[in-house]
Amino acid sequence: MRVEICVDSATGAFAAEHGGADRVELCDNLLEGGTTPSAGCIKVARRGLKIGLQVIVRPRGGDFLYNNDELEVMREDIRMAKDLGADGVVVGCLTAEGDIDRARTEELIRLARPLNVTFHRAFDMCRDPQQGLEDLITLGVDRVLTSGQEASCPEGLDVIAALQMQAAGRIIVMPGGGLTPRNIKKIVRATGVSEVHLSARQTVESAMNYRNGRVFMGGTLRPPEFRWKTTDAASVRSVVDALRTAP
Repeated sequence: MRVEICVDSATGAFAAEHGGADRVELCDNLLEGGTTPSAGCIKVARRGLKIGLQVIVRPRGGDFLYNNDELEVMREDIRMAKDLGADGVVVGCLTAEGDIDRARTEELIRLARPLNVTFHRAFDMCRDPQQGLEDLITLGVDRVLTSGQEASCPEGLDVIAALQMQAAGRIIVMPGGGLTPRNIKKIVRATGVSEVHLSARQTVESAMNYRNGRVFMGGTLRPPEFRWKTTDAASVRSVVDALRTAP
């Protein structure tokens, strides 16, 4: 059983390693589901990590229907991740009809090799998950991240189990979304998967003494300015320990 932790900082990556994770998926902007992290973040994380480092390549939040400019950004970000020592990249492109964009995905895979390639939860937005899985297998994708096309893995449990059976060892089906130390063993037992993905986060309070509460750095969606979430090593350890104990 391999545990992948989704993190949004180098500090979070180191906490995941300390908690016993096998690898991290390094992102920025988790509020929008994760976008490509900066070169500096990748470089610092790689320099300090001994475990696997996956880098998400996603130029913006929103849907997974990209224009040519966005695709060119993704090409450059894949080159950057390779140059900075990532072990793998995490991508996802769909057509307007909700199918896997085979042409663009194939191009990104070819550019990423010899790194491993994960297709992220864009998969959960495709209209036919069974056909989508076969498309990814044909393209040679190494793993697919999915919540079973529901808001969380517990809700998508039956679809995840069906995808795992359909995969038959041809691709890694990795559940992610709503996994906790309390439910993760149930998910694994019910699906037979060999890898799991989660964010194990805690709220951090700012050390600022002076706080101007009238100003916000974001737009209309206003998360707290003096509080944020980061990866919690103890939460990672709880998941790892839960998976190692007897059923």
